[in-house]
Amino acid sequence: MKNPSPKFTALSSTTLSLAVLATLIGLSPAAQAQARKNTAVIGMVLEPAPGLDPTMAAAAAIGEIVHYNVLEGLTKINMDGSITPLLAESWAMDPDGKSYTFKLKRGVKFSDGEAFDASDVKFSFERAKAPGSTNKAKKAVFDNISRIDTPDAHTVIVVLNQADGNFLFRMGENTAVILDPKSAASTATRPVGTGPYTLENWAKGSAITLAKNEGYRAPASVKMKKVTFRFINDSAAQVAALLAGDVDGFPRFQALESLQQFQGDARFSVTPGGTEGKTIVSINNKKKPFDDVRVRRALAMAIDRKAVVEGASEGFGKPIGSHMVPSDAGYVDLTAVNAYDPEKAKALLKEAGVATPLNLTLTLPPPAYARKGGEIVAAQLAKIGVVAKIENVEWAQWLAGPFKGNFDLTIISHVEPLDFDRYADPAYYWGYNSKPYNDLLAKYNSTGEMKARLKVLGDLQRQLATDSVNVYLYQLPQFAVGKKQLKGMWSSSPIFANDLGALAWQ
Repeated sequence: MKNPSPKFTALSSTTLSLAVLATLIGLSPAAQAQARKNTAVIGMVLEPAPGLDPTMAAAAAIGEIVHYNVLEGLTKINMDGSITPLLAESWAMDPDGKSYTFKLKRGVKFSDGEAFDASDVKFSFERAKAPGSTNKAKKAVFDNISRIDTPDAHTVIVVLNQADGNFLFRMGENTAVILDPKSAASTATRPVGTGPYTLENWAKGSAITLAKNEGYRAPASVKMKKVTFRFINDSAAQVAALLAGDVDGFPRFQALESLQQFQGDARFSVTPGGTEGKTIVSINNKKKPFDDVRVRRALAMAIDRKAVVEGASEGFGKPIGSHMVPSDAGYVDLTAVNAYDPEKAKALLKEAGVATPLNLTLTLPPPAYARKGGEIVAAQLAKIGVVAKIENVEWAQWLAGPFKGNFDLTIISHVEPLDFDRYADPAYYWGYNSKPYNDLLAKYNSTGEMKARLKVLGDLQRQLATDSVNVYLYQLPQFAVGKKQLKGMWSSSPIFANDLGALAWQ
């Protein structure tokens, strides 16, 4: 046999070296992209803390790992905000809105082999409302449960003290996942659920790897054998990780200033979406002269939402006119109410008997959207004779000040889904108290038929816009950035989740 040519020998040596290197340290995600079509590396900003039990700790990052992947609830909230069955195959609501009957799916098992049935639902909900529970939804959801009946293994009847029109949505949040009594206590470190994945490894400070649950009820629907979540909170490092191929995708990409770079790179796709973040100028409705709706309307009309979006959010973010975002089911575009009109704003202040200059304080918490947006808002208010003195504070100060009702104006993004019910609480920090609004909310909570519910939801939004409770600015944006062949990442977040069910290489 002839000796190989020097060129062939060099190529073989290089190939061998790469093979050895790959064996020792593992191929990078970029090199594996073609060879492995059933694994992926997903980037996340924050690591879950203190554990992986979303029913006992409030950190959103917990749900981003386990919700819908390892742990499941009765219902599922989809990326578009719609609600569909998950562990419940169907449900019915009594006319008074206080009783829900869930029919459960049959043949479902937890990943440790334990059968799922109605007793697990009863256990999980009673655990959530028990004294000492640290469930984030204890007060708002579970303390409202009067009793839980289980007439048979596949039926659960939940009776509420007060009607809650968002109850089915709440059943799809990570605070309502169903656990088995035998494994619930160790969920924080070894979560056992009914979902398509199981926890394989947690390298603290670095990454969490989920593996396909081979006992899952619909194994063919799970395209990924393994998915690793890597924690990268620095924006520049996120860019570097994507470009190097160390990460396949970022559902909630933070470096907005680098979006154009990825949009112009054929290797990547950039999918725009939105979060539940309602970015607003909160107004102290109890404090004069803000207790006059004309003054609040004047403040709203003085602010050019598009200019705020440009300056505070790199031009990304959809303007809003009430306390809901475009990705919410039932959203109504009310940006034409109190539209930008400085001259009309001046006239309203005069009509309300407010002498200018009107001096007030604009308190700004740490996020860039607040600090950058605050400078723009203050400059625009100055044009109608309102002098806003900016006060930058840390979160602890914000919670002790504005959030306790001690403020004039502040800028904040409310990220909780469907939190318009806060407007029915006169003790909430903005101090809004409206019988018409409270009556509408009661009607919404007791309405079961979806079309009718959405109509009332529109009326709720219109009431807030008409009363100009706050200055509604824009929806915090979300961008999913990833390799073009990777499909199925969430690009909008009605809740903080990374549903891996549709994740696949194409």
